[in-house]
Amino acid sequence: MTIHSSHPDIIARLKRAHGHLAAVLAMFEQGRSCLDLAQQLHAVESAVGNAKRELIHDHMEHCLVEGGEPTRDTLKELKQLTKYL
Repeated sequence: MTIHSSHPDIIARLKRAHGHLAAVLAMFEQGRSCLDLAQQLHAVESAVGNAKRELIHDHMEHCLVEGGEPTRDTLKELKQLTKYL
């Protein structure tokens, strides 16, 4: 696997999301309001979505664009990636 310069930032984002998710679980156990829970779950979902988007954009830039002229395989991979956006 190739490590890109954006990976440490993505890892940091996911670790923050992991911490937020742990906090949400604790909030459930404490019987917090549904509004508070929904708000925090939305924050976790957003953080994971942002990390995913960053990873996909980084991959498109470094692995597909910098590879030169698009090939049939790179176009196929790009199409596969779009389902995760």
